[in-house]
Amino acid sequence: MIFALQVPPPVQAVERLDRKSQVAHQQLLAKAKSGRIDLYFLGDSITRRWGCSDAQYANLYSHWKSNFWGWNAGDFGWGGDTTLNALWRVRNGELDGVQPKVIVVLIGTNDLPSMVGRSDAADVMGQRVGAILSECRSKAPKAKLVLTAIFPRTDASGAMVPSVNERYQRVARQSKATFLDVNRGFTDMKSMFPDGLHPSVAGYQVWADGLRPILTRALGRRRSDDLAPPPTGDPGR
Repeated sequence: MIFALQVPPPVQAVERLDRKSQVAHQQLLAKAKSGRIDLYFLGDSITRRWGCSDAQYANLYSHWKSNFWGWNAGDFGWGGDTTLNALWRVRNGELDGVQPKVIVVLIGTNDLPSMVGRSDAADVMGQRVGAILSECRSKAPKAKLVLTAIFPRTDASGAMVPSVNERYQRVARQSKATFLDVNRGFTDMKSMFPDGLHPSVAGYQVWADGLRPILTRALGRRRSDDLAPPPTGDPGR
């Protein structure tokens, strides 16, 4: 008996059709074509809040600059994105022509609530993040890829984080990307994740500390000037 080889279906990217996401995509397309970006961050609201211009996150942007100024860092996070949404953005221009030296990816926490109870959750998440890494490699073949482990969550879906991160580590190895897991550094969830999902400055510092040696090796010492494009903000209704 001959058995057909089981090949997983290709991962289908998903565009977000709400107006704010559409406008944000246009802003990020313009951002990708301005300034100089040697360090590219791709993610959801956890990434976006760190390097955006929204007044309510001014303390986070100050923290962003204190850690990345001089490395020409560009923030390409968008709130509410799943892996499939981020994949769509990469496939549709937000990395075209940028050619960063390092791409840092933190994505997947918004997928988890819909995955509760699924026995194949880790497999599906691995396929999705693998597609993102593959797309980044295709768009920026010389970039060093850094896949960050999904951060802890305090809701029911948080129980899935360890198994998904285990799969992420395997996918990173297969993709020749660096896997960064800083979750042991989150020693006080109440102060580091006040809402159970998004980091405080203290939480972001744990991530920055984990990134620093990787970025220093790849980018060298930070310069006194910075050529990155200005941050984008909430486009409104």
